Amino acid sequence: MTKVTAQLSVSLDGHYAGPRHDGDGDWMQSAESHGFFRVTRWATEAMAWRERQGFAGGRHDADSEIIAESFAAAGAYVMGRRMADGGEAPWGDDPPFRAPVFVVTHRPRPKLQRQGGTSFTYVTDGVASAVAQARAVAGGKDVAVAGGGSLVRQVLRAGLLDELELHVVPVVLGTGLRLFDADLGLDDFEAIELTPTRVVPTPQITHIRYAVHGRSPLVLDDRGAGTSK
Repeated sequence: MTKVTAQLSVSLDGHYAGPRHDGDGDWMQSAESHGFFRVTRWATEAMAWRERQGFAGGRHDADSEIIAESFAAAGAYVMGRRMADGGEAPWGDDPPFRAPVFVVTHRPRPKLQRQGGTSFTYVTDGVASAVAQARAVAGGKDVAVAGGGSLVRQVLRAGLLDELELHVVPVVLGTGLRLFDADLGLDDFEAIELTPTRVVPTPQITHIRYAVHGRSPLVLDDRGAGTSK
């Protein structure tokens, strides 16, 4: 059965990149990129990630196996326009996805066909439409929400996310782009409930997979008095 999944590397204080870089200047020299590369270093050093990018070397360990597992599970991807635009040049003619990618955007663009089975379809009628189109071509495999964090929040807010995996890096960035922010649309007496289904600690990182159960009301407990039902 097709699931909608998302995964993101985050610092201990919940940032997936440094402060957002807008305007002129080289993104690679920005604070955003420096924070991003710190929390994703575990992945770029893994053999499975490097092989997928066409690079040699890397470590074959539990981190690498988790990356290989995620690539194998995905039958289609959904991503944001900022990520797609930023990756277009470095990914080149043979991007690492090897599956259809649906890009959520307000700016139409013709479909891009790339080598290795990757295509980029630009979806202008919302995240729900992009997820539905990805489901239709995933062949029973997962629809992977590739990011960035803003798009993951949109999918979570819309109640479309079945599974979330966080790769928690033991570093505190202090500031930057946060995965969980006020734009989730929760009111003061509401929360999104999740259940951990797998925890894999490694020397560099802790991988935590959650099943997402959706919104539920916040209620008072009996503070241990034994009167709750």
